[in-house]
Amino acid sequence: MIRVVLPHHLRTLARVGDEVHVDLNGSATVHAVLDALEAKYPMLRGTMRDHETQKRRPLVRFFACGEDISHEPPDSPLPDAIANGSEPFFVMGAIAGG
Repeated sequence: MIRVVLPHHLRTLARVGDEVHVDLNGSATVHAVLDALEAKYPMLRGTMRDHETQKRRPLVRFFACGEDISHEPPDSPLPDAIANGSEPFFVMGAIAGG
């Protein structure tokens, strides 16, 4: 089980609380987590990554164990603390503006 913390606007869209749980069929990667989230909450499809290219949306960031892993390859293994559920995987909206 992977624990995922979503930003407020995605929690509202999915109608969930502060943290959601997803089960993975295979290794824990960003790609696998997003696939599981979109399967469980279809209304999130296209909000974190592009429908066609599957690339991360520009203003979305992913954090694992306090580190920004947004620019890591999406099939890289996530840390053990994320994979075993002791730490949550964070999806955050980047702040832009001036």
